[in-house]
Amino acid sequence: MNESQALRTMMVDTQVRPSDVTKFPIIEAMLAVQREDFVPDALRAVAYAGAPVDLGGGRAMLEPRTFAKILDAVDIGPQDLVLDLGAGLGYSAAVIARMAEFVVALEEDAELAAEAETRLAAAGVDNVAVIAGPLEEGDPKHGPFDVIFIGGAVQQVPLPILEQIKEGGRIVAIFDGNHLGTVRIGYRIGADVDWRSAFDATATVLPGFAAAPEFVL
Repeated sequence: MNESQALRTMMVDTQVRPSDVTKFPIIEAMLAVQREDFVPDALRAVAYAGAPVDLGGGRAMLEPRTFAKILDAVDIGPQDLVLDLGAGLGYSAAVIARMAEFVVALEEDAELAAEAETRLAAAGVDNVAVIAGPLEEGDPKHGPFDVIFIGGAVQQVPLPILEQIKEGGRIVAIFDGNHLGTVRIGYRIGADVDWRSAFDATATVLPGFAAAPEFVL
């Protein structure tokens, strides 16, 4: 076992499994994908730490524990088409791609999107399409989606995103509440999305997902 494999095994054994994440597809994917290949080069040494990784520009990669628990809660299947919102440098897309049929990785930062495409190709991931565009608009061209994964915190989810959930599909997001956050799963039932709380977590609020400021006279 090389050092990279040892670090991934330690990450899974000390951060993922103790959080009651035991589904084989999640464990397999997180053991297989080299997380250090999807962080800024200067931060490769801390890729497996139990903390978010700074991507610059106010963006961060979710910590392994939170990411794994979100995957466990949203239950991605092998036939699912997944929209990965806020894909960063492509780690979440690379992991989800091992569990789903196809992933559309949407990234607003053009430089991050270009780098994600390069890194995913280098890793041999061939069932992910990286799209550069505003996160709050989603990707209606390729939807609707079985699963929408939002890779950061939100204070609100724009209507265009909710409209891209397939009937019977689901969306997962970390709802930010003044330093306290809750992961919620939304299930599309007809015209409505039924939100259910899963567990507590915090993350950086993504661009386009902050609550509109209230107007006060």
